[in-house]
Amino acid sequence: MPFVRIDALGTGPARLDALGQAVQDALVETLGVPPEDRFQVLTGHDGTTSTLRYGDHPGVRKDDAMVFVGITMRSGRTPEQKRALYRRIAELVHERTGTAPRNVVVTVTENTSVDWSFGNGEAQYAPADAEPAGALP
Repeated sequence: MPFVRIDALGTGPARLDALGQAVQDALVETLGVPPEDRFQVLTGHDGTTSTLRYGDHPGVRKDDAMVFVGITMRSGRTPEQKRALYRRIAELVHERTGTAPRNVVVTVTENTSVDWSFGNGEAQYAPADAEPAGALP
């Protein structure tokens, strides 16, 4: 159930699709995410009407093939799992799009089960009837 946002500079539909699939495959391989559990927003920026800003911090030189990957997911993964995820995303993005791994920036934001609604105005992973007595409204 990770929610993925990918922003890439100078990117058309084919590259966006390849980036999205690379990230999904990395999530499946490294974190055991079910293959059909895919929620992604893919955005290409043309550099004029929309763009990305980046620097070379922390000493990693970037160029216009820049890709930002933001992943929101429930907490609980180990640092080792996250490192494996970052490494695999960079590998697969490079294999499938030719993007240098130095141009792939990944961030992970964690939350809890009640922070998710998959539709119908419900918290499917944290239904109200599962709340402990005395919970604040």
